[in-house]
Amino acid sequence: MIAQILIALIAVLHLYILILEMFLWDKPSGMKAFGNTAEKAKLTKVLAQNQGLYNGFLVAGLIWSLLASASYATALANFFLGCVLVAGIYGGLTASKKIIYIQALPALLALMAVNFL
Repeated sequence: MIAQILIALIAVLHLYILILEMFLWDKPSGMKAFGNTAEKAKLTKVLAQNQGLYNGFLVAGLIWSLLASASYATALANFFLGCVLVAGIYGGLTASKKIIYIQALPALLALMAVNFL
């Protein structure tokens, strides 16, 4: 139950990131969230929309893991949480350290819950 709650929360987080990147990137809330200026947001909007799409795939996979039969759920959760973890570590090393806490750490905790609780 704890693992499923964590997976659902991570899915909601990535849905929020999708919305920020795909639809709000050049709006005040999107620029504030990512620390962008209007000029930078305009130049990077298409790249951000692409990133948002990938976050949508993570959301789909995490939800799939919640809805899948027990025989597939753990493998799906491990795969998609692993993707979130790797993306969070990479983002933390290359973009902003806070991504480690926002994305990688929750994924690690969920992976632990899936496999050890």
